[in-house]
Amino acid sequence: MTTPLSRSEAKDRTRRRLLKAALTILDQEGEAGLSTVKVARAAGIAQSSFYVHFKDMQELLRVLAEESGARLRASMRRARRRAREAPGDLDSHRETFRIPLEAACRHPELLRIQLRARHDPSSLLRDFAVETARAYREHHAADLAALGYTADDERDRRRLEMIAEGINAATNALAIGHLEGRYPDLDECADILTALSRGALRLLRHTSGGAAQRESGGHPEPGPGGDGLRR
Repeated sequence: MTTPLSRSEAKDRTRRRLLKAALTILDQEGEAGLSTVKVARAAGIAQSSFYVHFKDMQELLRVLAEESGARLRASMRRARRRAREAPGDLDSHRETFRIPLEAACRHPELLRIQLRARHDPSSLLRDFAVETARAYREHHAADLAALGYTADDERDRRRLEMIAEGINAATNALAIGHLEGRYPDLDECADILTALSRGALRLLRHTSGGAAQRESGGHPEPGPGGDGLRR
């Protein structure tokens, strides 16, 4: 016998259905295809019930991006932890870039919405998009510091953030390039990001006087080709 859902459980299930329906429409039709009527119909509820769960479509989009972003950051941090624990494993390092590339390509419209919102002062999602970008940058910089790259002064902290921001921007650019067909091999995109990251981190290592960092093996050196790319 099935146990009846509590009121809060039933409400949460309906909310999840709305989010899933919106993501499906977004993937298939883009942002222009979204409407409260269409989302409610796809979720199997009355349109009026949509507003029980979300103030408007902008709030639903924010929640979608927020939840997917939280899952992605958690996956990336686990991957970076594995790379940190196996500094000589180049595949582990590549995985830290393959994960966000694949996530962007699974739901490309979410990526496009956030990129547009960041640079559109009139967007209702702009503050959220800016905050999300800040979270990615700070999490990435913190992970680099955990690898042994010092952040003891303002210059070092600034450089860590610059590398994190640059790599995140490059990841988004290559994901868009893949989606547009210019860069068909996603593994090759991950290789390029790996090489970019390692080159930038070598700069930090040299300028930070990182003898302790080198001795700790905090980050893998490039492979035989010298650039970290697969041959």
